Amino acid sequence: MKRHLTTFACAAMLCGAAAAGQYAALPGGELRSVMPADGKEAPAIVAPFSMRTALVSNAEFRDFVLAHPEWQRGQAPAVLAAPTYLAAWRGPADHGALAPDAPVTNVSWHAANAFCASEGARLPRWHEWEYAAAADATRADARDDPQWLEHILNWYAHPASTPPGRVRANPPDYHGLYDMHGLVWEWVEDYSALFVSADSRTQDPRKQLDYCGGAALSLGDRRNYAVLMRIALLAAMEGAQDGGYLGFRCARGAATDAPTPKDSP
Repeated sequence: MKRHLTTFACAAMLCGAAAAGQYAALPGGELRSVMPADGKEAPAIVAPFSMRTALVSNAEFRDFVLAHPEWQRGQAPAVLAAPTYLAAWRGPADHGALAPDAPVTNVSWHAANAFCASEGARLPRWHEWEYAAAADATRADARDDPQWLEHILNWYAHPASTPPGRVRANPPDYHGLYDMHGLVWEWVEDYSALFVSADSRTQDPRKQLDYCGGAALSLGDRRNYAVLMRIALLAAMEGAQDGGYLGFRCARGAATDAPTPKDSP
């Protein structure tokens, strides 16, 4: 089954490449991560990689499903996309009243992975996303700044009652990336391999961190309500599921491990 899913996800690459978005190069390095490399406190080492500067938009995903109709709503197998897949769109290849430059949402992990493959990329791995998300406008790592933390927490206080705004509406961060916080949550490639616990001695594989957004901070800091909220609300996602505030961007680089969605046997 896993081989079938990987083959389907990569089919877009075989059928022709979509117009690739802009990518920014990130140098990588040592990262103080919420997911320590040894499960306790060791920093993660992030290899150099590049990341799409902006979230994938409705217009970009429309072009993708037009070129690859197997990913249109109603065409993707149920094991790869839930009934809510692209639910807010007017038709299988028509985002309707949704802004073309707003981030596409209600997209499953499998569909996001296929889009990235279509432009010779992949979903970012957790440590890559966290590394990139630590930046503000002037610093590569702003996570020790209480104002940065307050800004991240404020996003959680806003009700998700309207569709996300357009991408690139705010200035880019230190790396040239837009909207790493405050617009939508984001899938990561290795979501099914990650689990977190405030106490590493009690790690529970049922508590899996499926996608990221909001904050990239240490679980050792009890003020870090954003991460605790994310774990509590989002840990139950499956690869075929989606959400109205769940989008994605792509990455390129050294990570070559095959993705292993947890709804595969």
